[in-house]
Amino acid sequence: MPCHGGSPGQSHPRSGREQGLGRSSGAPRLGLLWIGLGLGLALALPDSLALWAPAGALPISAQGHPARFDPIAPHLQDAFGWWNLTCPVCKGLFTAINFGLKMEPNVARVGSVAIKVCKLLKIAPPAVCQSAVQLFEDDMVEVWTRSVLSPSEACGLLLGSSCGHWDIFSSWNISLPAVPKPPPKPPSPPAPGAPVSRVLFLTDLHWDHDYLEGTDPDCADPLCCRRGSGLPPTSQPGAGYWGEYSKCDLPLRTLENLLSGLGPAGPFDMVYWTGDIPAHNVWQQSRQDQLRALTTITALVRKFLGPVPVYPAVGNHESTPVNGFPPPFIEGNHSSRWLYEAMAKSWEPWLPAEALRTLRIGGFYALSPRPGLRLISLNMNFCSRENFWLLINSTDPAGQLQWLVGELQAAEDRGDKVHIIGHIPPGHCLKSWSWNYYRIIARYENTLAGQFFGHTHVDEFEVFYDEETLSRPLAVAFLAPSATTYKDLNPGYRVYQIDGNYPGSSHVVLDHETYILNLTLANAPGATPHWQRLYRARETYGLPNALPAAWHDLVYRMRGDTRLFQTFWFLYHKGHPPSEPCGAPCRFATLCAQLSARADSPALCRHLVPDGSLSDVQSLWPRPVFC
Repeated sequence: MPCHGGSPGQSHPRSGREQGLGRSSGAPRLGLLWIGLGLGLALALPDSLALWAPAGALPISAQGHPARFDPIAPHLQDAFGWWNLTCPVCKGLFTAINFGLKMEPNVARVGSVAIKVCKLLKIAPPAVCQSAVQLFEDDMVEVWTRSVLSPSEACGLLLGSSCGHWDIFSSWNISLPAVPKPPPKPPSPPAPGAPVSRVLFLTDLHWDHDYLEGTDPDCADPLCCRRGSGLPPTSQPGAGYWGEYSKCDLPLRTLENLLSGLGPAGPFDMVYWTGDIPAHNVWQQSRQDQLRALTTITALVRKFLGPVPVYPAVGNHESTPVNGFPPPFIEGNHSSRWLYEAMAKSWEPWLPAEALRTLRIGGFYALSPRPGLRLISLNMNFCSRENFWLLINSTDPAGQLQWLVGELQAAEDRGDKVHIIGHIPPGHCLKSWSWNYYRIIARYENTLAGQFFGHTHVDEFEVFYDEETLSRPLAVAFLAPSATTYKDLNPGYRVYQIDGNYPGSSHVVLDHETYILNLTLANAPGATPHWQRLYRARETYGLPNALPAAWHDLVYRMRGDTRLFQTFWFLYHKGHPPSEPCGAPCRFATLCAQLSARADSPALCRHLVPDGSLSDVQSLWPRPVFC
């Protein structure tokens, strides 16, 4: 479900001024050194290392920001006895430590204190604290010393708005061409017998190289069912052979079985593959680990799909540290060049030269898979709330949105249709990025034929509306479920039926099917895995078509029809819903998220939520995602 943050407004780009954190020596100053790393880890790891804790551990504040951004002075008081951390003292300290870290950016000193704080506050198990901090500390100090946080902003973040303005992601706007928007023109239904394309959609494979059958699926670490997880209690079963309903990822054999058993769902004209290849052991990953995952799974996809063209997008787990995607102006060892170059090499058989060029620069590209259709693969890490590198400058990182506008305008000029693929859905993005993207989609609604994302691991969608009234549905983004079981899910994949390859095709989604592996059946003694079609969208939901208005209407039908919603809830979790019932606030929060392709925009749900229930819904929305 969407994770929201940021704020809208007029164009106001951030500068890249360098502000630091830290001082050179002394016990009190050492205590403060952990803050910069802690803030970076809070940005980088909210949905990873924090997942071992109950979902309620990350409540939503009244402002709609995750509680990890609420004033954290009480934690400092409890941890260090700093009962006198007043606003003037805070600003004085940050002014000093900014200067100190510029003079001596001692990474090891920051890291040692961060490890102690992580253990003291029980943010994660001690071994995870140690490994995570050592993995993140170098990048975190680099980001902090170059970040946009002034002492006033940092203290506003720590102590509240009365001490300073702490919205570190200021608003900005991209430029749209002066070309007038054509009148809206909904696509015409294809003629009977017109060609239909089948597009395989893979996302969130999360291969765990260390998955081990029989190990504890409920260990203390953020990821289990693996070497080092230990054995389960004698009264509890261990991890299954094909996967497990727990905080576990997949063994390679399950992914191989998925790809080798695609025959009944095919044949396929294209494959859209939207990333997250490595596992969730984000506290102990190296670049070598990530590249091994990239090359191994790419080879597996090529082996079983053969000549079918595959078009990938970059997930947030491809890098290490996780979520760390510096903009292209960051050079040297901190840059993402190591990853993009490896992707270009692995994906060269699928992508043309120009696509490989922009992939190497910023992890995004565009190409024409067939006449009349343009495919745009976005690097959605440049919109991510968890990408700590955006603390330096979050204004249209890598110029990607402005590049997207140019691609869409050129497609409009040619009369082409466009598909967009990416990992993180737009409703989960930083607010200014999300609102700019929403505006772009509204401008090019006639050109855009489909949007396809992953990341949440569950089966959902996001509806876009006209900006003037927020009432006319004009686009829909499909969020396909994950291949991985993480967390408590069946493995799955999606197949889209698309208006096919012929002159005048609309290239819109006509329907989609979701396939799963029922782990209960697959892991039974003597059983063999069987991937089955879980449902077909139009048939199950009674949709007249798969256009935006049909999905809008479905949400409002589910508002009043609890049985229909329970069907959606079951399919949302790939046939393995949680044991806890989804009551009215949960239902309205879930339905609100389907209407929310624009981050932090309560107006989108104003007609959906009954009077008096909005506060209950806001307490549950946005819901955690297993990204």
